Amino acid sequence: MRTDCKVYVGNLGNTRAKHELESAFSKYGPLVNVWVARNPPGFAFVEFEDPRDAEDSIASTWRTRLCGVRVKVEMSTGRSRRDRFHSPPRRGGGGGRRSR
Repeated sequence: MRTDCKVYVGNLGNTRAKHELESAFSKYGPLVNVWVARNPPGFAFVEFEDPRDAEDSIASTWRTRLCGVRVKVEMSTGRSRRDRFHSPPRRGGGGGRRSR
């Protein structure tokens, strides 16, 4: 999954209006997926087919009202939860006792 096509939408409160997000963001380009958090609520991810559409949506919807609240819209920067749990183990870097 390309993170340069995924937009984070925050400050949604307890709103779970997936269809409203689809409607608001689909005008910027074709959507791949819209995922709204349930537990904890308050944020969503909108994934576009093209990174330029994601950038356009951010420029146009930053700090606007969606789902009845003023939302925070920015490019997603993190890995998915699944990617974090399936990443290779970290190696090296101390953590042991030092000899004196």
